[in-house]
Amino acid sequence: MRVVSALAEGGCVAPPEEADALFLASSEGVGRIEDLVARRLSGEPLAWIIGSVVFCGVRVHVDPGVFVPRPHSEAMAQRAISLLPAGGIAVDLCTGSGAVAAVLGAAHPHSTVVATEVDALAVACARRNGVSVLVGDLDEPLPPSLRGRVDVLTAVVPYVPTEELPFLPRDVLANEPRRALDGGPRGTTMLLRVAEVAARWLRPGGSMLLELGGDQAGEVTPAFERVGLSGVRVHRDGDGQDRAIEARAEPRSS
Repeated sequence: MRVVSALAEGGCVAPPEEADALFLASSEGVGRIEDLVARRLSGEPLAWIIGSVVFCGVRVHVDPGVFVPRPHSEAMAQRAISLLPAGGIAVDLCTGSGAVAAVLGAAHPHSTVVATEVDALAVACARRNGVSVLVGDLDEPLPPSLRGRVDVLTAVVPYVPTEELPFLPRDVLANEPRRALDGGPRGTTMLLRVAEVAARWLRPGGSMLLELGGDQAGEVTPAFERVGLSGVRVHRDGDGQDRAIEARAEPRSS
C-alpha cells in the first residue's frame, strides 16, 4: 500500500497498476522496489523502468531513450491489421520501438513487414522486437522493388505543434526524445512529408494510415488528394478527438 500511495501522491495516473508492474519487475531482478519507485517518481517512463509495454496484446520492448508507444495508437494499428491481406506487404515509417510493425507481423506472420527509422536507439530497440528495420529518414531507405506494391503504409511521426510542447506533461518533456514529439509549426511538418511520399509506394487500392491530432486532418487531407490518394477518412477516439487519417491509392486506369 505504501508504494501505491507514493505513486498516487507523485501524480501517477494508475497507481495500483503501476505498483503491480514495478513489483513484478523487481521480482524479476530489474532492481529493488524502492529504487524502481524512486525512478518512477522522478518522471522516468514506466515502460523504460520495466523494459516493455503491452501494445495490442503484444509485449513490446522499450529501451531507455526510445519513444514509448501510446495506447491511443492501438486503434490505428488494429485498423492496419484489418487492411493487410494475408501474404501482403506493409511498411511502417518512423517505427520507433517497432510497436506497430511488431503487431502487424504478429497478426500476419506470412506477410512482409518492413520498417524505417532514423534514430539509432530506436533502430536497436525495434530489432529487439523482431522488426525488420531499414535505417534512414522516412521512405528514403526503402528498396525500389517495393514501389507500387505496398498494401498498407503506416506512420506515427512527431506531430505535437512546437508551440504546444510546453503544455505536455513535465515527465514527458524531461525524459522522452524531443525529436519524437516536435512536429514543427502546427505539428504538420512531418505529416505533410509522409503525405507527399505515400502514393509512390502503395499499390492501386492500397491504404495509408497516419496518426495525427487536433485539427491537423484539415491540412493533411488536401496533401493526400494532391498526390492522388482518395477515400480520405478520419478516425476519432471515444472522446471525438481526431487520432488518425486514412486514404487509399487510386486504381490505375487501364
